[in-house]
Amino acid sequence: MTTRFNRRDFARFGIGAAAVAAISSTPLRALAEAPKITSTQRGDMPTTGGMRPGPTGSNPVALASPGFKPVAIKIDKAAVDAVVETLEIVDGVMQDPTGPWVVSWYKETGRLGLDEQNVVVAAHVDYWNVGPAVFYNVRNLQEGDVVDMTGEDNNIYRYQVEWLKLYDAENAPIAEIVGDTGETSLTMITCGGEFDYSTGEYISRTVVRASFLEKNPA
Repeated sequence: MTTRFNRRDFARFGIGAAAVAAISSTPLRALAEAPKITSTQRGDMPTTGGMRPGPTGSNPVALASPGFKPVAIKIDKAAVDAVVETLEIVDGVMQDPTGPWVVSWYKETGRLGLDEQNVVVAAHVDYWNVGPAVFYNVRNLQEGDVVDMTGEDNNIYRYQVEWLKLYDAENAPIAEIVGDTGETSLTMITCGGEFDYSTGEYISRTVVRASFLEKNPA
């Protein structure tokens, strides 16, 4: 059994195919607060930074770049060190991340290395038969915490957390969350709040907004 995104039609928000569907999970036991991610089952093998790809060729990157897709994410304060997969938004709905230890970037959203782009990623907070998943500790991030995104160009793009908010799943301001922010941003989304066993979904969404800080930090 896999977790899934909540299937909703976001056309009413006026943001077309780039609308991001709220994330939901399959039923599982309530989770207690824990500072460390510990899997209860094998599940999919956790990913590490050592899996990040190196340069794919000797040709230099063009100065007029169309931007780069992210391939890895590292957040020390949230114990995140994971591969980033590329998925699509189909009929206004984000495809499910393929496992508990992978973070999904949606190619209809912003790319790394471009100004005033909102890069949107999502991942599971927990996972059936696994327990806490890759974004379990994202809810503990605070203003000023650092998020490093590695691009397919093998450069690191550092972001700094601006805010974390918990939105009601039914009334989340989707345009505000995934739309144009007026700056170079990263938005991370996962489940949050209480788990509703009658519907098999979390009632809230945890959203973290970070702004671009620097490229290839020393």
